[in-house]
Amino acid sequence: MRAIWKGAVSFGLVNVPVRLYSATENHDVQFRQVHREDGGRIRYRRVCQIDGEEVSYDDIAKGYETEDGEMVVLTDEDFADLPSRTSKEIGVTKFVPADQIDPMWLDKSYYLEPDKSATKPYVLLRDALETEKRVAIVTVSIRTRMTMAVLRVRDGVIVMQTMLWPDEVRSGDFGLLDEDQSASSQEMDMARMLIDQLAGDFDPGEYEDDYAIAVKELVRAKVEGGEVQVAAAEEDEGGEVVDLLAALSRSVEKAKASRGESSGSQTSGSGTSSTKGATTKKTAASKSGGKGSSDAKKTTSKGTAKKTTGKKPATKKSGAKKAS
Repeated sequence: MRAIWKGAVSFGLVNVPVRLYSATENHDVQFRQVHREDGGRIRYRRVCQIDGEEVSYDDIAKGYETEDGEMVVLTDEDFADLPSRTSKEIGVTKFVPADQIDPMWLDKSYYLEPDKSATKPYVLLRDALETEKRVAIVTVSIRTRMTMAVLRVRDGVIVMQTMLWPDEVRSGDFGLLDEDQSASSQEMDMARMLIDQLAGDFDPGEYEDDYAIAVKELVRAKVEGGEVQVAAAEEDEGGEVVDLLAALSRSVEKAKASRGESSGSQTSGSGTSSTKGATTKKTAASKSGGKGSSDAKKTTSKGTAKKTTGKKPATKKSGAKKAS
């Protein structure tokens, strides 16, 4: 893990130098918006809603929209006057019973690692929190903004969890629940019986993200079956970047195909890349009625290299099958 912040925990006259590490990571499946016909990424432009002109980054400012729909443009000078904290201190303000902190208030989690010279005070704070069954309410400045957080112990390591502000936690006020309703004794007995039947200890290993697993398996099957598009890399403002080697490989492949020669016999790195190009062009052509051949010529270098890397066996098999 890579430390994202370095400072010190301060309680009383004790300072504990620590490093901050993100305790969680997002493994959610990510998709890109692409053109259905050739797999090219959809590019978005920064366009002004009023005049319809594209706007450069240098001309973009932060705006705050008021409740009545008015837009207030804020400058760098405006932000310079706002409260900004750059302190590298995690200041303990209070030690409270752990059961007083509703999980609803908790936001992001971080691990705290002590410096080698601060192991003893770190262990002291950790053991004191566990023994007293309390958590520490702290204030900390992350990315120039001060926020509340709690320090608690998990598996022998102090964890800091940032907290939401009071106005960020909504109340669950539903009128239907105010009505005088209660379950009968027979219904409660059945509910207790069901709870007893399903009672147990929580084991995270019993759960898995079946959706993410299924998506990755689907993508793997399509790659092995040759159902891939050579995605064009995003262009820089300066113009198109062309990979000469990839263009030559596709030209050689096209020439061999016109003479009826098979491309599956090549074993060199360039041969594999050529086969991949042929597979992609055939797939695109079958879907778009002949457009795939001309579209494949426009493919830039980065996209070609990315698609051929690490997929040689599947590509060669697919290319040989189609060449025959």
